Amino acid sequence: MAAPRFDLPNPDDETEPWWDACREGKLLVKRCLDCGEAHFYPRPFCPKCWSDAVEWEEASGEATLYTWSVVHRNDLPPFGEKVPYVAAVVDLAEGPRMMTNVVNCDFDALEVGMPLRVTFEERTEDWTVPVFEPAG
Repeated sequence: MAAPRFDLPNPDDETEPWWDACREGKLLVKRCLDCGEAHFYPRPFCPKCWSDAVEWEEASGEATLYTWSVVHRNDLPPFGEKVPYVAAVVDLAEGPRMMTNVVNCDFDALEVGMPLRVTFEERTEDWTVPVFEPAG
C-alpha cells in the first residue's frame, strides 16, 4: 500500500476550474464584479465586500517575492524526497497573495521584492501545480 501524497489537491466544485486551468498552463484568480478586487484562493464570494458577483480571470503570472523559508526537513510524502526546497508567499501582480514554491533559483539569490513569474510543475499525469521562478 502506497503512502498518501500530501502534495496533491482534493478539488471541489469551486476549485476544479482552477486545477483544470493549471493543467493547461494558466493561472487564474477571481475578480469581484462589484468592487473590482481580485482574490485568491478560489471562493464563491468576494472577501472584501462579500458580493457573490465574482468571475474567473487569467492572471498575468507575474509576482514579487513577499517571504520565504528554505525547508530542509519534511517527513510527509513526497516532500522528504524534495528537500531542500523553497516554501514562499508571493504577491501576484493582480493583488492577492499566494503560497507556492520558488524553483530554479539559488537560495542565496532570494530577496524580498524580487520579480517572479509563474511556471507549472506536473506532479502526476492528472495534477499540475503553479510554482514561481525568477523573472528575466
